[in-house]
Amino acid sequence: MLDVSGISVYYGNIAAVKDLSLQVEQGEIVTLIGSNGAGKSTTLRTISGLLKPRSGNIVFDGRKIEGMPAHDIVRLGLAQSPEGRRIFPRMSVAENLDLGAYLRNDKEGIAEDQERMLELFPRLRERIAQKAGTLSGGEQQMLAVARALMARPKLLLLDEPSMGLAPVLVDVIFATIKRIREAGTTVLVVEQNARAALSVADRAYVLESGSIKLSGEARALRNDPEIAKAYLGG
Repeated sequence: MLDVSGISVYYGNIAAVKDLSLQVEQGEIVTLIGSNGAGKSTTLRTISGLLKPRSGNIVFDGRKIEGMPAHDIVRLGLAQSPEGRRIFPRMSVAENLDLGAYLRNDKEGIAEDQERMLELFPRLRERIAQKAGTLSGGEQQMLAVARALMARPKLLLLDEPSMGLAPVLVDVIFATIKRIREAGTTVLVVEQNARAALSVADRAYVLESGSIKLSGEARALRNDPEIAKAYLGG
């Protein structure tokens, strides 16, 4: 579904991502793990069209998308829940969900999907008329994911979904990621919490200083002593 081939991304003269390649197959959960500053968020922002690579190719669902405007990439079926949630704080939960569907005009389908999001995240139903800025951190993260899903993506990009959350909410978020995949959406998740990410992913890539250091089945990487020492605290 996604084939990223040899992309390099620069901020000025500084290379944030160097000759990076990764693949995501339909129906998978793939995770990109690494320390802070490794280039994980830059990679997702480039895939979703917010940044342009200096070199390399990105093919999504059979179409080259590098350099394509971000809203056109969303229209093709790729949506991102960004790092830091980026919800619209002065708008209600319902209005934030509506904005996730801004490229759609199927009112019945939008209403059905909003109901599906409220079933997936029952806390949002309780807060539906509340201003998003008054939600807790965990609730804001749920809203950010639900808003991205309102675009009905084939591929969902999640950038640091567990950032700043209590352990019990981290478990809720990652259990929900599994349910999202079970409902038919492919997922690429960037995450500093390597233990949580590797527990739900099928495959993983380890990013270090802008380059892929290791890749393989998530279960194998979870049991790799080098990975355990560097990312899992043991």
